[in-house]
Amino acid sequence: MRRIGSLPRPVPATWASMGRRAALGLAALGLVVGPSSSGRAAEPTHAIAMHGAPALPPDFQAFRYADPAAPKGGRLTQAVLGSFDSLNPFIVRGVPVQAVRGHVYESLLTRGYDEPFTLYGSLASRVETDPGRTFVTFTIDPAAAFSDGTPVTAADVLFSWQLLRDKGRPNYRTYYAKVAKAEALDARTVRFDLAGSNDRELPMILGLMPVLPRHAVDPEHFEETSLKPPVGSGPYVVAEVDAGKSVTFARSPRWWGRDRPVNRGMWNFDSVRIDFYRDDNAYFEAFRKGLYDIHPETDPGRWETAYGFPAARDGRVVKEEFPTGLPRGMQAFVFNTRRPVFADIRVREAIVRLFDFEWINHNLFFDRYRRTGSYFEGSELSHRGRPADATERALLAPFPDAVTPDVMAGTWSPPATDGSGRDRAGLKAALDLLAAAGWVLEGQKLRDKATGRPFGFEILVTTKDQERLALAFVRTLKRAGIEPTIRVVDQVQFEQRRIQFDFDMIPNRWDQSLSPGNEQAFYWGSAAADEHGSRNYMGVRSKAADAMIAAMLEATSRESFVSAVRALDRVLISGQYVVPLYHLPSQWVARWDRVRHPATTSLYGWLPETWWREPGR
Repeated sequence: MRRIGSLPRPVPATWASMGRRAALGLAALGLVVGPSSSGRAAEPTHAIAMHGAPALPPDFQAFRYADPAAPKGGRLTQAVLGSFDSLNPFIVRGVPVQAVRGHVYESLLTRGYDEPFTLYGSLASRVETDPGRTFVTFTIDPAAAFSDGTPVTAADVLFSWQLLRDKGRPNYRTYYAKVAKAEALDARTVRFDLAGSNDRELPMILGLMPVLPRHAVDPEHFEETSLKPPVGSGPYVVAEVDAGKSVTFARSPRWWGRDRPVNRGMWNFDSVRIDFYRDDNAYFEAFRKGLYDIHPETDPGRWETAYGFPAARDGRVVKEEFPTGLPRGMQAFVFNTRRPVFADIRVREAIVRLFDFEWINHNLFFDRYRRTGSYFEGSELSHRGRPADATERALLAPFPDAVTPDVMAGTWSPPATDGSGRDRAGLKAALDLLAAAGWVLEGQKLRDKATGRPFGFEILVTTKDQERLALAFVRTLKRAGIEPTIRVVDQVQFEQRRIQFDFDMIPNRWDQSLSPGNEQAFYWGSAAADEHGSRNYMGVRSKAADAMIAAMLEATSRESFVSAVRALDRVLISGQYVVPLYHLPSQWVARWDRVRHPATTSLYGWLPETWWREPGR
């Protein structure tokens, strides 16, 4: 176990000396320092919304879903399935502790979780942009400081932007490369010129950029994995690291932002420990024994049958369901279309038909799941059950073959079976599609008609639950003469193969917000298809998808934005890139009663940063 000692306290700098340091540092980086570029004037404000106006006024006291009276103190213990070898969540290499991002680092702005996409001041107390969003200016709060006492300056913001643009994960590189010019107007003010980006979301993306301390980051070694505790400006510092097993965050004694309205009622624990488990059974057993406090549940079988242990019976463990207004996300088996076996859309459609959701849901999951049929399921952004409106049809008109007629009409749903486990109609439809693609059933094996090669592929999984589902899927695939294999690997190997696109098929989940934007290019954009580390795991290369993403980013009203997202949804569903799986109707969470949460749930569902430990428990 490594224990991190106390952090050094630097000599405070004056604002004048900080300004000189910022100017010198920016000159060394090759960035512009000087007067503002020309642009239409706008009024600085406390918040910015993607569409419309922020819901909360400048003098708001706290978010509705946080309790400012929540007691402070105690420890929250959480757990995740997997492992880690890095504390740097901003690079491709390694498997990082993702919680470092929210606990240690802050952004210029922070998300309001009761609105689709509105950001309120965090490190930046004011934000300014124009109606065309051709620039954005952030004014840093005078009190903002890193955990070692060093003030946050414009130099740190520009350093972070350039470092992540040049050496960060592909999504950072893609987003931040759109900036035409960056400059420090003074020690606490930074401006980004965005002319030519045609991206109305870019001011929001820059507002959410993590701000790294220029004085404590070595750019030459930034892309290397490291377990060295980072310096940030957030509510916690890394206090203990047990490599691959656990990380403990301790409350930063100098946290500058504890009394900011966006933080009232948030980050209530004195310490947060995250334990890592490699086995799902051990993971849940640890919760039963009280080794961690909160268990988000996604297994209906376990939700129905595994909570009969004494602590759950006597009320010490509480099961709760939280409503959410978010899209349910796309959980799926993903085809790697870079592989020849999945290059033909008819082959992919046939395999989609062979997934027997009705049998699996009844026999494995107590009929608690709902079938997913949209990348934005359960929200206004979904195409499902809605005919394309005039705006969608105009957007899709240049791509007449990109969307199938039933998807355009809103009548498409995932193929259903009779639930018997031996649905003959679905099997025949799949075999007909495979035959049209050049595959024939000879005896009990499906073969390439031209070469005689048998049809087979590998399903790569990393957990017992994934393996169980893959085995159920293989059962129906074999009825069509397909010979898939299942390979179980550890979390580190799975992640490395996933980011390198070294697989035939994997299970994956894409979560979505109510205001999808730049990340959609990272998920499905053609430029991301061959960029290792992107989330375009299926290898989508679609001019129609690219155009719909561009339309989303250029939309100036919520109505036109929703139409563009629905059009993208139709393109993705029509492409048969995944075998859609299922989703829960609400968020399931079990907790030990020693931790509590606010009475009000956010639009995004439950938020652990708003919870607290019951005094004396």
